[in-house]
Amino acid sequence: MSRSAQSPAQVPITLATYNIRRCLGTDRMLSPKRIAQVIAGCDADIVALQEIDVGRLRSGGIDQAQVIAEELGFARYFHPALRIAEEQYGDAVLTRFPSRLVKAGLLPGLRNLWSSEPRGAIWIEATIGGARLQVINTHFGLRRRERLAQAAALLGSDWIERCRPPYAVLGDLNSLPRGSVYRSFAARLRDAHLAGTQGRPAPTFPSRRPLLRIDHIFVSDDIEVTSAAVIQSPLTSAASDHLPLVARLHIPAEGDRTGLVDADGG
Repeated sequence: MSRSAQSPAQVPITLATYNIRRCLGTDRMLSPKRIAQVIAGCDADIVALQEIDVGRLRSGGIDQAQVIAEELGFARYFHPALRIAEEQYGDAVLTRFPSRLVKAGLLPGLRNLWSSEPRGAIWIEATIGGARLQVINTHFGLRRRERLAQAAALLGSDWIERCRPPYAVLGDLNSLPRGSVYRSFAARLRDAHLAGTQGRPAPTFPSRRPLLRIDHIFVSDDIEVTSAAVIQSPLTSAASDHLPLVARLHIPAEGDRTGLVDADGG
C-alpha cells in the first residue's frame, strides 16, 4: 500500500532501528553521510539511532544527528546519555512526520562501577495522517544486571505504562531472544521482527558476519506487522558494526486519541 493510498482504518508506516557506532564503519572510515545513505535505502519514516556523537573531538566535533537528519530531510530528536564537558553521546529519533518530544531521560545503571556507560531513552509522538504513534528508542547496557534494571524502568510507570496504543519500542537491547530482558518485552509487546518474517528473523550483529539478534522492534498489539527485514549489503556491512532492522506496519487511524497519559517533556 502506498503512503497516498491509506485506508480509513489503517495507516502504513515503516520503522527502523540502527546502531550506527558513531558513524565509524568496519572499514574504519568515519562517515555520517554514508549512514544517511543506508537509512535512505531503508525507506523508513521513523528511525531510532543509537551511539551518536555530538560535538566530540574523536568524530571531528560535528553534530552527527544533525548531519544525518539534514541529508534525509528529517526532523531529529537527540538525547545525550553521556556528557563530557561540551561533548555528547547518545541516541536519536529521526522522522519525516510532524512530531514532538514527549520525554527523554537516563535509565538505571550500576552504581560504583566506573566502566558502566550511562544509558537512556527518548520518546516522541509522531502524527501520521489520522493516527498518532508513540515511539521510544533506547540502548541498554552490556551487563545483565544493568539491562534488567533498565528494562524494568522502561516497562514501568515512567515510560511504557504511560503510553496509550499504538506505540513501538525500538533499539539495541543487547539481549538475545532467549535472554531475560528480551522475554520481559515479549511478554508485554509483539516482536515485529519475528512477526514480520513468519518466525525466521535474522541476526543484526556483527555486520560483516552477523550472528546475534540484539537489535529489536516491539509494537503494541493493535499494530499490524506486514513485513520485517535486516538489511544486509556491502554498504550496510561497511557503514557500522550493526545492521539496520526495518519493520513495515499498519497502525490504527484514530485521530481523536491523545496517545499519552499525563505526558511531559522531562
